Amino acid sequence: MTIIVTGGAGFIGSNFVIDWLAQSDEPVVNLDKLTYAGNLANLADLQGDARHHFVQGDIGDVALVAKLLAEHRPRAVVNFAAESHVDRSIHGPEDFIQTNIVGTFHLLEAVRGYWNELEGQEKDNFRFLHVSTDEVYGSLEKADPAFTETHRYEPNSPYSASKAASDHLVRAYHHTYGLPVLTTNCSNNYGPYHFPEKLIPLMIVNALAGKPLPIYGDGQQVRDWLYVKDHCSAIRRVLQAGKLGEVYNVGGWNEKPNLDIVHTVCALLDELRPRPDGKAYKEQISYVTDRPGHDRRYAIDARKLERELGWKPAETFETGIRKTVQWYLDNQDWVAQVQSGAYRDWVEQNYSQRKA
Repeated sequence: MTIIVTGGAGFIGSNFVIDWLAQSDEPVVNLDKLTYAGNLANLADLQGDARHHFVQGDIGDVALVAKLLAEHRPRAVVNFAAESHVDRSIHGPEDFIQTNIVGTFHLLEAVRGYWNELEGQEKDNFRFLHVSTDEVYGSLEKADPAFTETHRYEPNSPYSASKAASDHLVRAYHHTYGLPVLTTNCSNNYGPYHFPEKLIPLMIVNALAGKPLPIYGDGQQVRDWLYVKDHCSAIRRVLQAGKLGEVYNVGGWNEKPNLDIVHTVCALLDELRPRPDGKAYKEQISYVTDRPGHDRRYAIDARKLERELGWKPAETFETGIRKTVQWYLDNQDWVAQVQSGAYRDWVEQNYSQRKA
């Protein structure tokens, strides 16, 4: 048996592939377009592993996807492929529409054609698992209850709107065509191989480089934080036992303001890699103009996943963030490699216009 993973060279996808092959001998066909955030260096430890078959390509390429499906006859497709950075979606929403909506549509069409040709147990056992985000639910006030799977969709950025549309397509393909789908909506992930445009890795690499640590607005935007390997274990569990057509929220039970996250990162760096001048890393914090339409709070209620499938996160935020900071300290070559000219240009574009 085989599974196909799309977006398997990105942050969450590569962690999923690595963890899958660490726990199973079931081969993985890994399809990734290798845009700026897709990185084969994430998969370096799998080089020469016959269980891992990498293909560079687009989920929107129906002919390629159909060929891979016919050739490898997977029992499941796990879809991580997406553009995922809110700031980039504000600067250039078209890529998000093309990948997250049109790409998902083409992927669903190819998978539907493949599934319709299956028979018997092969058809009954096939699954399409779509990985999504809590951002589709919009923003919460401080006292509001956390997002459940039945919360109304209220996306507020081009990114979250494109993911909401993809979720609706997946749902529609189940209810209209009977495609055996599962959807997960996760909170903010962190951990190894996280591209340093997002909050935690950006703070780590900027701190070590002696650069400002830019905090949007007052830094009191609240997010629920989920260690990426816990997210991977949740996806494996949903793929194994999730009820067809259902949505499962995946969270870490770690609601924290962004400013608290940055202070925690700074304190760990003070301990693990002190500044040469003996000063605290938090002195590098700089408050900058907030992003347009910045959601104030996300919070995930993951009790359905625990109640129905017995899943809970293994890491606390304290254990997970320490592992994450240590990974970046131990993998400076990876950090240097991803900070290409294009990355530097993007950081300059995004932050130079934000007044301190």
